[in-house]
Amino acid sequence: SKFYKPTNLSASPYDCFSELTDANRWQPLTFITFIDQSGQVSDNTPKFIGPEWGKVVPFSLHEKDLIKRKRDGYEYWVYNDPGSPPLTDLNNPTSSAQYKWNFSLVAIWSAHLNALDPTVWDISPASLGNVSSYPKPGEEINSFYNVLDGGDNSQGYDLNPITGQAYTPQLVKRGDYTRVLAEFWADGPNSDTPPGHWFTILNYVNDHPLFEKRFQGNGAVLDDLEWDVKAYLILGGAMHDAALTAWGIKGYYDYVRPFTAIRYMSKLGQSSDSNLPYYHPNGMPLVPGYIELIGDNDPLAETFPASFSRIKIKAWNPYAIDNPDTDEAGVDWLVGCQWWPYQRPTFVTPPFAGYISGHSTFSRTAAEVLSLLTGSEYFPGGLGEFHARKNEFLVFEEGPSEDIVLQWAKYKDASDQCSLSRIWGGIHPPADDMPGRLIGMKLGPQAFEHALKYFNGSIPNDEQGAPTSVVAFPNPIHNEDFITLQFDGVFNSARIIVSNANGHIVFERHQDMSDNIIRIPVASLSPGMYVVNVQSNKGRFNKKLVKY
Repeated sequence: SKFYKPTNLSASPYDCFSELTDANRWQPLTFITFIDQSGQVSDNTPKFIGPEWGKVVPFSLHEKDLIKRKRDGYEYWVYNDPGSPPLTDLNNPTSSAQYKWNFSLVAIWSAHLNALDPTVWDISPASLGNVSSYPKPGEEINSFYNVLDGGDNSQGYDLNPITGQAYTPQLVKRGDYTRVLAEFWADGPNSDTPPGHWFTILNYVNDHPLFEKRFQGNGAVLDDLEWDVKAYLILGGAMHDAALTAWGIKGYYDYVRPFTAIRYMSKLGQSSDSNLPYYHPNGMPLVPGYIELIGDNDPLAETFPASFSRIKIKAWNPYAIDNPDTDEAGVDWLVGCQWWPYQRPTFVTPPFAGYISGHSTFSRTAAEVLSLLTGSEYFPGGLGEFHARKNEFLVFEEGPSEDIVLQWAKYKDASDQCSLSRIWGGIHPPADDMPGRLIGMKLGPQAFEHALKYFNGSIPNDEQGAPTSVVAFPNPIHNEDFITLQFDGVFNSARIIVSNANGHIVFERHQDMSDNIIRIPVASLSPGMYVVNVQSNKGRFNKKLVKY
């Protein structure tokens, strides 16, 4: 990033003694070896990815939904601003209580990641899915999530509306279901990336024998090329806007991840009872069976002195894994500052802020698009499925201990399941999740309606009369101080952005136009490939530049 700098110093995930400057802000981590979710070895202290992404040119976002916010002397562009997440603050007990509730819920759900847990669930659409309403901003979200047992207030379906038959129950261990969810949705089944995962779901729908490629479910069956062009354009534009929106919010609010917050609160002590030992008003809430104090006779007390931490959490135990191909972590009592998300030790948690959840934003946006594109909220035949084979699917450890078939009636059921997976995975609290879902419900239809203009011949108003060509000279650039862009039309004003090959903005300004010429300073640019983006009242233009 060009302007962003983290508030907190980096910490080792293997060290309980790291200090925080601000427990509300994102904390970088330093690894012995860092491997990203695509399997690539990267910098040992990965930087925040995309904190200034809110300034990228959108597909269909409206300027009226944009707020330009200042922090640390820099302007962050935030679309569909959801407002602040809950903060830990001794002067604001209400916000602090929500902070503690959110992150303690993530810690509690970690206890569900255990195949030895006897709890059995029906994970078919007969019992899961069909959420009727979502808590709006400002409403309490606490009742939406089942704190101790996991999951949400979904109702399931009495019948498959396509076949008229009841869905067949699928009884499985909760510990297998939750682990499969966490891995399946983390980065797609084959590291497709979270937005790319929804293209694989689109392909699944396209190839389904019961699916007919009728645009919005009406009219003639389209040939494969026309369908693919329309479907990929709409979904691609929508995913672009979801990324831009989520990362604009992430960059500005710079919110802490559960990995940091849970360890931080555990080191402070317990916040439930001032008459009990190790009390701190911003510490972890005690929950019997899930979050407790370490007693003097507890085996953990022998290893960790009282000054170290007196909170223990019943959680997934990655320290039990030597070989992930054969070992199963299980769940055990861990010292709170050793709590770990359901992730590899070479990754731990994504290298960017948590609020809002990108997975929730991408998924709900995509679910809305697929519903509009196909003309139905339901998967073909009223059932979408993914099979996770026994002892073959999990990567972080051995498992699952039985075959698991993820099933969804509606596209939004898959989206809601994805959102929950990130809580079980230890990556997001509910405060990150719900705003992403609500924003996605807006972004999907908005992107769809915008894309329709390209198909019905009504070019968007801001592109009417747009110049049809632009010339840049000199290009390639060598020792010149400026390059000149010349358009075949005239417009009133323009926003000019120059980005390097990594998408980082290296130059930006607003300029009033008196003719069809723009001059851009280039003397300070390093050799490489660049993209000039010009946004005007007459359209948007891109031009590639090369400096050698």
